[in-house]
Amino acid sequence: MPEGSEKTRRVILASGSPRRRELLSNLGVKFEVLVSGEDEDSPETNPQKLAGDLALLKARSVAKLHPDAVVIAADTVVACAGELLAKPADALENAAFIRTLAGKTHQVFTGVSVLSPSGTFSGVECTDVEFRPLTEQEIQFYARSGEGLDKAGGYGIQGVGMGLVARVNGDYSNIVGFPLALVMRLLRRAGVPVWDDLTGATDLQAATRA
Repeated sequence: MPEGSEKTRRVILASGSPRRRELLSNLGVKFEVLVSGEDEDSPETNPQKLAGDLALLKARSVAKLHPDAVVIAADTVVACAGELLAKPADALENAAFIRTLAGKTHQVFTGVSVLSPSGTFSGVECTDVEFRPLTEQEIQFYARSGEGLDKAGGYGIQGVGMGLVARVNGDYSNIVGFPLALVMRLLRRAGVPVWDDLTGATDLQAATRA
């Protein structure tokens, strides 16, 4: 591609999430992090639309300051039987969230937006997650661990929270907050090469063997 194309543009991740940084790194994309300062409150009650709207809001807040860059943002929303579960304020609310989810299937929605000079590319991924029945002791143990306090729905499947889950139907990385298959499609549509660095692949292969 010629100089100035998306191949040579800066890629900015508009998120401070260490989980999203790690997952984006796994795609072989070189990027920098600039956290969006936008307020994430919204009156929207449809979880799919809310996730998409918030991701686009985050991306736009950074893209307006860096119009020549490719900006990617994401937002995750958890819903159970029509009830939205955001990030719990404390251990007491975290326990209430886990109690609500226990023995039920809920949905995790992650909206992803990629803004570039060539256009805006967005999508929303949905994954069904079923929690096993939980005792009150288990609920309190997890809530007091503090793991779920900074996560939508009040749990993290990539950590201790994996023990809460009976089964998953859909993209696992979506539950972590960054659906890789969707992210790959959107970045490629924006002209960003994904998994094209053979040197990086060789390094990854060597690390896997070690």
